[in-house]
Amino acid sequence: LAIIIPIVLWGQVRAAGGLEIVNRDGLWENVAIAVVSSVASMIPQGLALMTTLAFAAAAVALGRKHNILVQEQPAVEVLARVDTVCFDKTGTLTEGGVIFDSVRPLTTPAEAKAPDENQAWRASLPQGWDQALAWVGHDENANPTAAALTGGFEQAPTEQVSGIVPFSSALRFSAIEFKSSGAWLLGAPEALLNQGTEERERARELASLGLRTMVLAHASAVVRNDDGDPVQHIPADHTPVLFVIFRENVRSDAPEIVDYFNRQGVTLKVFSGDNPYTVQAAAKTAGMDISAGAIDASTLPEDGPELAEAAATHNIFGRVSPEQKKNMVIALKERGHVVAMTGDGINDALALKHASLGIAMGNAAPATKAVSRLVLLDGKFSSLPAALEQGRQVITNIEMVANLFLTKTGFAILLGVLFSIFGLTFPFLPRQYSTADFLIVGASSFALTLLPNSRRYVPGFLRRVLNYTVPNSIIVVAMLLAVTFTARGMGIEDIRQIQTASFITLVMMGLWNLAAVARPFNRARVLLFGALLAVFFAALFVPILVEYHQFVTVLPHLLWTALGAGALGA
Repeated sequence: LAIIIPIVLWGQVRAAGGLEIVNRDGLWENVAIAVVSSVASMIPQGLALMTTLAFAAAAVALGRKHNILVQEQPAVEVLARVDTVCFDKTGTLTEGGVIFDSVRPLTTPAEAKAPDENQAWRASLPQGWDQALAWVGHDENANPTAAALTGGFEQAPTEQVSGIVPFSSALRFSAIEFKSSGAWLLGAPEALLNQGTEERERARELASLGLRTMVLAHASAVVRNDDGDPVQHIPADHTPVLFVIFRENVRSDAPEIVDYFNRQGVTLKVFSGDNPYTVQAAAKTAGMDISAGAIDASTLPEDGPELAEAAATHNIFGRVSPEQKKNMVIALKERGHVVAMTGDGINDALALKHASLGIAMGNAAPATKAVSRLVLLDGKFSSLPAALEQGRQVITNIEMVANLFLTKTGFAILLGVLFSIFGLTFPFLPRQYSTADFLIVGASSFALTLLPNSRRYVPGFLRRVLNYTVPNSIIVVAMLLAVTFTARGMGIEDIRQIQTASFITLVMMGLWNLAAVARPFNRARVLLFGALLAVFFAALFVPILVEYHQFVTVLPHLLWTALGAGALGA
């Protein structure tokens, strides 16, 4: 503006006859009005307001309709650009929590049904295994998986406990020691079964069926330190005894959610701490693409090119550590992806913090909620598609509004500069331009910002807006110059004739531009367009409005020129 204002002022002084005539005849008021009208038209004063209004309306809609708390308003815009969604298996693909299924001998084929409770194989087990599982299930500090054992072992043990080793996520086992029956270890097959054994292969097969498989092992005693306190080490004499099987139910709406994201071109990635084959089975049931297979993240480094390549080429990961989650999210972002990360545990906080969009579940840890930008208050992953739709609606509506505002800004700048270069009087009074602005941008932008929009967001916002608005701005200015030069060529000196004709031409092109931007039409858009046409004709034909705008009856030849220029520009 600091450059344009002097140019416009110089041009309007020339149009009035030069500085000497302006001073002599006291035409500074007319010059000032023309300058104000030109410069004011260049400012897209409503664009920031419409953008803020769109984000605010989306935040309210997400909270009211979908129980989603927007903690940062820009998160709505990020929603529209998300192309990768990372999440845990439990609570998203599967229902929260696990259910105890059965205990099975280590020699049972994976595809066999769970053995009957009264089969003879139980007689060969060391005494006390059932009491050990019952104690673990009824322990007040039991994690959700261990607590599920209460569904199969209701009788609480009475035997005295001589040692307890709490569960460790690093070594993936816990232990309980009884004075009479020795120590019992419950943990992951990777922790308690040797690599390459038949039992380890059966555990993998069970996991591939979607069953969460754990191993119960027996030892003479837990490992103790020099002070006699139990420590987190696997006893050297431990012997695997049986499989303890849990199951998770895949959510009934999971296939629908997966299908929605696939249709929208959004890549889904599962980062889970469970066995990778269990994760893969759940993902397959939900309809995810498992052709690339599941990755055991415990075999990957915590950071580096190998981890980044795995994150880019695979979608299903098991045994993922919190540090790996964070680094995989960062690696995906560095490859140009817009990454949303969902989580609920404190171990998800790092990944949520570094994601493009962190989404916490309603039951998430306070620290996890604190670093997230959205919170699914009801804890339902099924709310995310609706959130994505809302974000895409907002950004698509903003793109429509930006096309209107920036077209107006573009032609206003060109109009002011070119009319100044040619020494032509600006062809609008401020009140005339305000009405034109209301018709082609103001009223329509407010409505379009809030109207539903089914268009899918496509990347490339700025490039598309510039490709649309720059040619349009040139066309508008060319047609207005044509009207002014034609009037001059006809010998018409009455500036009000030129202003009225220019108003008709501008509004015709502006309404056509609106129609192009607002397509496809629906009932609401048709009503909006009809109302604007009614205001346009009222401004030209209702006497009080004609007088207010200082319009005049346009000479026939100039009127046909204005209509022709408007139609040609459209």
